[in-house]
Amino acid sequence: MSQIVTLTLSPVIDKSTAVPALAPEKKLRCSEPKFEPGGGGINIARAIRQLGGDALAIYPAGGHSGKYLESLLDAAGITSVVVPTAAPTRENLIVVEEATNNQYRFGMPGAPLSPAELEACIAAVESVPEMEYLVASGSLPPGVPDDIFARLAAIAKKKGARFIADTSGEPLRAAAREGVFLLKPNLAELSSLVGREEIHLERVDDVARELIAQGGCELVAVSLGPSGAVLVNPEYVYMVTPPPVRKRSTVGAGDSMVAGLVLALAEGKSLSEVLCFGVAAGTAATMNPGTELCHRADVDRLLPKLHVQRLREL
Repeated sequence: MSQIVTLTLSPVIDKSTAVPALAPEKKLRCSEPKFEPGGGGINIARAIRQLGGDALAIYPAGGHSGKYLESLLDAAGITSVVVPTAAPTRENLIVVEEATNNQYRFGMPGAPLSPAELEACIAAVESVPEMEYLVASGSLPPGVPDDIFARLAAIAKKKGARFIADTSGEPLRAAAREGVFLLKPNLAELSSLVGREEIHLERVDDVARELIAQGGCELVAVSLGPSGAVLVNPEYVYMVTPPPVRKRSTVGAGDSMVAGLVLALAEGKSLSEVLCFGVAAGTAATMNPGTELCHRADVDRLLPKLHVQRLREL
């Protein structure tokens, strides 16, 4: 098994609960809250664990909330490298309105990282002795420059590792300029990445091939939400569509998809199998409440129900 390392610069504790119905000016009775570790790379490491793999999670943490985050990840069996911070780890709130099954997500500001703390995170990545995949995912906290993903891509290249970036905005563009192994944008992020207002589905493979030809990446996995995903490399274009499922939460669905992709890549699966495993993992995550992410049993049930198309051979 390849060594998979994830980096989360803005980790979080996700608190999820439910109410019968939302109403202003009233005290709302909530269900028993559930606390789960979160942030892009942390969710990916958790999902990889739940899928039967292992990943090393590197993240900064501080305060009582940071200690609690560490304990939650220890309980989940996640191997971690923790960089201590002066600022406490942030918390998010997720509320489901039972009457409508609508989910409301309240994201708190990220805890700032000092330059020294950021350098300690980078040093933690550089000190990993063997690494085949480095996955950096999530938003950036205050104090972190937009070129950090590009810097991580360069570090991965020096270590002979494949770098996977799952972010948005300028950090995503900077990573593409440096060149990465895999990018996982959604349609809106892909449009922003190439400077276009909108990209229609039938043009996704052409735009992805442009990115690859420009040296931005070797693989592009474009998330289409409940419609599945498209995977493009220099030779093939695959599209996978999942069956309809009952949605309970969308939190961590994208992270679960990345977890499925990287775990399948690390196991040496074919490109079509990689995309199938990623889409099944992302879809499985929507079937669970809060930020439970994906369960392997759900993934295994979904895999034979996926619709796989090879759109073209390039």
